[in-house]
Amino acid sequence: MGKTVTIVRNVMEANERRAGKLKEYFDGGKILCLNLMSSPGAGKTSLLERTLTDLKGEFKMAVIEGDLQTDNDARRVAATGAQAVQVNTEGGCHLDSSMIEDAIAVLDMKDLDILFIENVGNLVCPAEFNLGEDHKVSLLSVTEGDDKPEKYPLMFHLSSVMLLNKTDLLPYVDFSLDAASAHAKKLNKDIEIFPVACRTNEGLNAWYDWLRKARASKL
Repeated sequence: MGKTVTIVRNVMEANERRAGKLKEYFDGGKILCLNLMSSPGAGKTSLLERTLTDLKGEFKMAVIEGDLQTDNDARRVAATGAQAVQVNTEGGCHLDSSMIEDAIAVLDMKDLDILFIENVGNLVCPAEFNLGEDHKVSLLSVTEGDDKPEKYPLMFHLSSVMLLNKTDLLPYVDFSLDAASAHAKKLNKDIEIFPVACRTNEGLNAWYDWLRKARASKL
């Protein structure tokens, strides 16, 4: 048992060291780095497609796409004109800082304003691994239970923002925006919450305004 604890501690400590160096790198380049986390199918890629398309006249942006297999999401993101690099974890349930180091080595980071990291779809492990990001951003789709923040607290406790996605489906699902927001606020009183719908553009301007402020804070 002692050996197992030691191994786990060493893995986490090594990740933290790399993450610290990544944070220094992003700060030195005045790059806003965001770690997007959610369960599979919550809409991270759709949100990125809209964000990259709508803000491409304002910012130079790039995306690191994390998935178990395929480059489907990276191809969708690249179609917006943004840089994209795919990281396949081959079964791993999260990205770690060494994967981010490898990914930025193949991106053109010169004059980059915002780097989005789309983590592997998972409500548990991605929150445990620091990637050197400025903010964690969690997405919760209204097609999921509104008690998800209560059931998976770490992700929402650590997130600066929670996007309540696919609100255009609210008439057809049993989901309470108030309940989900209350659960998240109980975990993190400072979390900012934006109801959004990528298909109808609902709430996206509030999300974009937050991005502008977060980016300005890096200058």
